[in-house]
Formats: sequence, structure tokens, C-alpha cells
Amino acid sequence: MASSARSRPYHHGQLERAAIDGAIEEVENVGVAAVSMRRIARRAGVTHAALAYQFGDKAGIFTAVATEGFLLQADMIGSAATGPAGFLLGGQAYIEFALTHRGYFEVMFRPYLYRTDDPKLLVAKNAAFDILYDTARSSLTSHRSEPVTDEAVRGLAMAGWSLSHGFATLALTANVSEQLGDDTSALAGQIAQGVIALGEIAKQLSAEQT
Repeated sequence: MASSARSRPYHHGQLERAAIDGAIEEVENVGVAAVSMRRIARRAGVTHAALAYQFGDKAGIFTAVATEGFLLQADMIGSAATGPAGFLLGGQAYIEFALTHRGYFEVMFRPYLYRTDDPKLLVAKNAAFDILYDTARSSLTSHRSEPVTDEAVRGLAMAGWSLSHGFATLALTANVSEQLGDDTSALAGQIAQGVIALGEIAKQLSAEQT
């Protein structure tokens, strides 16, 4: 064990990149609860001391993972969420991101794992949530003749996020594969159609109650 540690460099130019990649691989392989600084260091090919010097502790590494994750998510969703149906398309992209970037996703929405007040993290997180609210407002505006209120935007944003996040979580924990198969694009599309149907049912129920 000691000889293998000495064979790894104390640091190298890509330490942060290697540490983030190592942490993601560890999360995907053993789950967030089992990840340790030493396991990340081993996978990254650096010493535990080098990792501690760069990040301080595991929370520091997870902060870097979450920050990069929110930026990647914002880019992926922002590219997809265009046009009048942007909010639904963004929801599909949210699910696809979760299923194709599991290591990031498992960390991003567990704030107890990282430093929630980190400035870079806050910028990245706000960028992702800005897309959520902006696309919700844009889609509502495209489909309503009356002015769109902040309350309506918030309601749609929270409903869409809850549905997309809930489905992504079920899929990642192997709870829906037997029901819907493994094609992530098809799964996301089916969820979008389900949301439309749910809205139609809710609208009908509301009309019956008035």
C-alpha cells in the first residue's frame, strides 16, 4: 500500500479534472455513501495528501462535482428548451441528463454533500434554475392570451421539475425499466405525453368542480 502511494505523483496539472472524474466514477460504482477521499485519490492517480491540499475534504470535491454538473445540465437543457414547447423539451432533456450523467446527478441534489455557499456553485445552480423559470414563463406566455403571473410560472416550474426529477430518480433506481424499457429518448417522450394527458385530466376536473 505504501509503495503504491509513493508511486503516484503528489500533484499534477490536471489534478482537479482527475479528482472530479474519479469522484464521479466512484459515485457510479459504489454510491455516494461509500465514496471516500482515499478511493477518489486512488482512482485519480494522486496521493490523498495532494487531494486534501487541493480540496480540503470530500465536501470540497463534491462541491466541484456539483458545480460542473449544474453547468453541464444548464447547457444540455438550454440547448433543448426552445420554442413554444420549450418547457416540455427541457423536461425531457432533464431526464436524459440524469440518465446519462448519473455520477453528477447523484451529487447535485444532495446539498448535505457539498458546500452550498460556494460562489461558483451558486452561479452554476442559479444558471440551471434560471433556465427552468425562463422556459416555464416562455411556454406559458406562448399558450395563454392573458398576462402570466409569477405564481403561475412558479407553479409550472415546480410541477415540471418534480415530475422530471421524480421520473429520473425512479429510472436511476431501476424502478421503471420493466415498465417502459431502456430507450432514454423514448422514456422522456412518453413522460412528456403523460404530462400533457395529466394536464387535460386536471383541466376537466377543474371544470367539473366549478
